[in-house]
Amino acid sequence: MRRPAHLSAVLAGAALLTACGGGFYVEWSNGFDDDGPPSVQLVASASSVQAGGSVRLSAAASDRSGIDEVRFYRLDGLSSVLLGGDSFPPYEWTLTGPTDGRSTVRVYARAIDNDGHAADSSTLVLDVTP
Repeated sequence: MRRPAHLSAVLAGAALLTACGGGFYVEWSNGFDDDGPPSVQLVASASSVQAGGSVRLSAAASDRSGIDEVRFYRLDGLSSVLLGGDSFPPYEWTLTGPTDGRSTVRVYARAIDNDGHAADSSTLVLDVTP
């Protein structure tokens, strides 16, 4: 198989640098990876939710490379339960109030940017009313 001339020149240069003790480093990039997490804030349409009722969760997310998805989670003890996700702004999810007798529900949003970096919002605590 014949290699393009520029690839042969790169490989020859790499061999020469390696042979004389020099280092060789190649990085491939799309030029847009900002190497940092996105920002995300979560708000709810109300500070409480009735058991079996619903409340709207909205997340504001931004990143220089763009947002791929915002996922919404409920915290159950130390476990995070994925409620769902939204790939298009405005990033929203409808939370159904738990009917298991708890008095509060804790939720947060996770934004994932187009480079795969993720960040979590602060946790919102909503009162659950009977």
